Order: sequence, then C-alpha cells, then structure tokens
Amino acid sequence: MRVISGRARGTKLKTIESMSTRPTLDRVKESLFNILQKDITEKNVLDLFAGSGALGIEALSRGANKAYFSDSNPEAVKVIKENLTKTRFIDYSKVYNMSYEKAITKMSNENVKIDIVFIDPPYRLGIAANSIKLIIQNDLLNENAIIIVETDEKEILELKNLNKELQKIEITDLRKYGRASLIFLRV
Repeated sequence: MRVISGRARGTKLKTIESMSTRPTLDRVKESLFNILQKDITEKNVLDLFAGSGALGIEALSRGANKAYFSDSNPEAVKVIKENLTKTRFIDYSKVYNMSYEKAITKMSNENVKIDIVFIDPPYRLGIAANSIKLIIQNDLLNENAIIIVETDEKEILELKNLNKELQKIEITDLRKYGRASLIFLRV
C-alpha cells in the first residue's frame, strides 16, 4: 500500500497483519480521492476505524489541514503513528486509541469540527450507521460535511434507513468496486 498523490506521493505505508483489518484497495482509494479532489484542501478529516491510517494520510498528502485517526486496536495505532512519522504528517494529526464511541465523545469535548469523515469499519458488524448517528449527535461536523462509508451490500440498506431516520443527511453517491461499496453522504 502506498500514498497515491500529493506531498507524500509514492511513500510505502506499513499495514498491520490482522484478520480484523482490511485495508482499502489502492484502486478504490484512488477513485475515492479523484471524486473528493476539490473538497480536501484546508479541510479537517476524520479517519474512523483507521487501520493503517491510509485514508487520512492520503488526505493530508493532498492538502488537508488536519487529520484525526481513531482505532481501538493498539497495534493499528502503532502502525498509524509509524506511517505518520514516515510521511512527516505527525504534526498535522491526532491519534485516538479507543473505541469509536469514546473517540467521538472525546473529539466533541475537545470542540473538534470535521469536514470529511472516512468510515471503514469491519464489514457485517452494523456499526457504520451507529457511528454516523454518534457523529451527528455529538455535533462534530462543519456545515456541508461529507461522510464516506466503505461497506458491503448488507449495510447499504441500513444506511438508507438511517438517511430517512435522521433527515439531516443525504446519500449523494454510491460506487461499487467488487465486494466493496463507497457511499457518499452530505450533511
């Protein structure tokens, strides 16, 4: 896995060897950032369920202002910090080693405001919709924020139902890449 574009272009990122972590494929990541390219500069991003931190690091490489990373796995957090050091983005980031619920609450208490959220939880656990609810309830988002969820088929319906329930979000795009789907939401 590598940084695709920007200041850290070509830098190889370390990944964790774990059955519970599934890195975003380079082709999916490249498509995602081609779609977001005009929305990244000077924005604050959140990489929730960060794994290696590849999505947040790609955003920083392309001009994001600051990136927040959250993962409950201590091994993943160690890898994120190593990748941030390697890409020289450590000063533009904050890493939380805790559950997504605690990280969202902590960011809210710290008055963090986010413009772009990457949510890439383990598939089939049904936690993408709950994380979006918590982000909205904790008022973490700036106006016109974008949330991107990487998920499989099963959770797409759950996110569509969340859209109806909250009436604060709108699904603006859905892209499929084999088993993975990217769902774009605007708040």
